[in-house]
Amino acid sequence: MMKQFKNTQFYQLVITQFLETMREPAVLFWGIGFPILISLGLGVAFTQNKEYKFNIAVVETQISVLDSLLDTYAVQKLQKEKNTYSWLLKDVTLGNTELVFFFTQWDDAIIALKRNEADLIVSDSAGVLTYYFDPLNSQAQLAYLKLSQVMQNPDLSKENKKNVQPLTLVGVRYIDFLIPGLIALGIINQLFWGVSYTIVERRSQKLLRRVVASPMRKSNFLIAIILVRVVMNIVETALLLFFTHLFFGTVIQGSIGALMLIYLAGNVAFAGIAVLIACRTAKTEVGNGIINAVSMPMMVLSGIFFSYHSFPDWSIGFIKLLPLTTFADGLRSIFNEGAGWMEIATPSISLATLGIICFVAGVKWFKWY
Repeated sequence: MMKQFKNTQFYQLVITQFLETMREPAVLFWGIGFPILISLGLGVAFTQNKEYKFNIAVVETQISVLDSLLDTYAVQKLQKEKNTYSWLLKDVTLGNTELVFFFTQWDDAIIALKRNEADLIVSDSAGVLTYYFDPLNSQAQLAYLKLSQVMQNPDLSKENKKNVQPLTLVGVRYIDFLIPGLIALGIINQLFWGVSYTIVERRSQKLLRRVVASPMRKSNFLIAIILVRVVMNIVETALLLFFTHLFFGTVIQGSIGALMLIYLAGNVAFAGIAVLIACRTAKTEVGNGIINAVSMPMMVLSGIFFSYHSFPDWSIGFIKLLPLTTFADGLRSIFNEGAGWMEIATPSISLATLGIICFVAGVKWFKWY
């Protein structure tokens, strides 16, 4: 009976599929190993030692009660080439909280808030401690609650006052941080899946083999695919900006010309990478894994939905080198900080150069089958 069972069609099909899968280590890695690596990366960012960290910009016109508290409870450190005060609040139940204070001017504090390098601003104007933050930002609200709780310590003077001032300036809100990131995310998805996966799928279906005998140039074939996706990106971005301006009042504070320059450079960069990814891959499973391997880490690390400053300090330098980080930061500087041609020139050149190099390499190594 066992012999009869082994000869059944279903059993043979299962064994055949299993053996075919085992002969493809790449499929096993992308399907099983890669998600585990991603989960480890996210775990490092969000479960590290149950410790919350908030960056607080302090704008002072005179010595306040906060200065004496920092001198008593905080430790002075040199962080990112500026003096900071680290105040550790220990809590075994809810997790420790580290409040990092740095003293700056108002304009620099606003820039830090726009870049998510600061969660809130504290000022002692007219002798009254005032908190400035986006009331719709949950991170900023939590930072305010933690700091205000400390400021209500019984050891403080009873005359100490506090006041909450909602900060709803355009460019400071979370939606203003999110929209440039979504634009960058839409472009990388459109080009990676619209160019890379399309090429791999056609190659796997033997469709590209049919054009080998034709006089078609590889570069013309690839540029045609890219051009269609770039046009779709422009339409998608225009619709996104229209609706966010209509519903949330988002505006572009910087140069429109600079925005067009870095937008084009970003498309060139990710189009070149997409061609390089798909230049030789012949199986959709492997192509799908490679696309995810290149895009997913950047989507997680590059600050699309949240600031990459949540990751350990030692990783920030590496994260800033990622092309998606460069692109998203450049877009945000134009949208929220009023950046112009000079600020955008360097990231635009670096993105365009990366894209051209990858495209040339992809064309050179490209195969039809």
